Amino acid sequence: MSLQGGLGIERMCFLAGISRAGFYRHLRAQDPREEEMAVRSEVQRIALEHQGRYGYRRITAELRRQGMAVNHKRVARLMREDNLVGTELQLSDNLNGQRDHSEIYVNLANRLKLTGPNQVWVADITFVRLKREFIYLAVVLDKFSRKVVGWNLDRTLTARLPLAALDMALESRSPVTGLVHHSDRGVQYVHAEYLRTLRNHGVIPSVSRLGRPYDNGNCERFFRTLKQEEINPKEYKDLEDLRLHIAEFIERYYNQKRLHSALGYLSPAAFERTTVSSDAASIADMAQLKI
Repeated sequence: MSLQGGLGIERMCFLAGISRAGFYRHLRAQDPREEEMAVRSEVQRIALEHQGRYGYRRITAELRRQGMAVNHKRVARLMREDNLVGTELQLSDNLNGQRDHSEIYVNLANRLKLTGPNQVWVADITFVRLKREFIYLAVVLDKFSRKVVGWNLDRTLTARLPLAALDMALESRSPVTGLVHHSDRGVQYVHAEYLRTLRNHGVIPSVSRLGRPYDNGNCERFFRTLKQEEINPKEYKDLEDLRLHIAEFIERYYNQKRLHSALGYLSPAAFERTTVSSDAASIADMAQLKI
């Protein structure tokens, strides 16, 4: 079975003409460790999809609806082992779970007409399945150019995970006051420390509307590209091996070389350079007309 999966389990079961419940029973009999990882993978997916709102009982109900014969004690154990503890998602000892919903605006990102970089950033989290563990990836993208401006990998889904990605973005880009930062409603992004960091840099927080996950579609498309082109075809030895490959893909390939259809088949870095050059030429032309 592919570690990341080219075909989803539901699709494979359909093609093979078997039920999902039958598939998991067979997998558990043939390879209990692989069946355990398959269940854990679904727990991870559901927990992230519902942004930490589902506890172990609701996740158990969703797994059973999908045909997995699991009980709530097993799901609770898996969530503890993978640092998924319902609505709090282990916000860490120092970042003690305090949340702040004041001065957060609903979906400013889709209301703005973008004319250049550092006007709207979008942020999100996904997970990567290794052979025997899960790693979390947080990214920050510039919505104008689709360039990844910050990212971080970690074993735990804490508020520190996206904070490190945000710190990288702020350090590398040094945005001016008024930048909009858009994310989903995950608890990490409404954590007091995360919002404090945004405000200290003059960044305006924005979140997706309830029930509208595609408000953050840019990050979803990036994750799909990353998994299809880098993660799915490969196996990684450990976290550090994964980190090296993710850095290579993001910083040297995706940002610098990969052509993006929405950018007129330019890479994100080339698109930003072209935009800056065009703006400079326009300013120079206007200056000549005034002389």
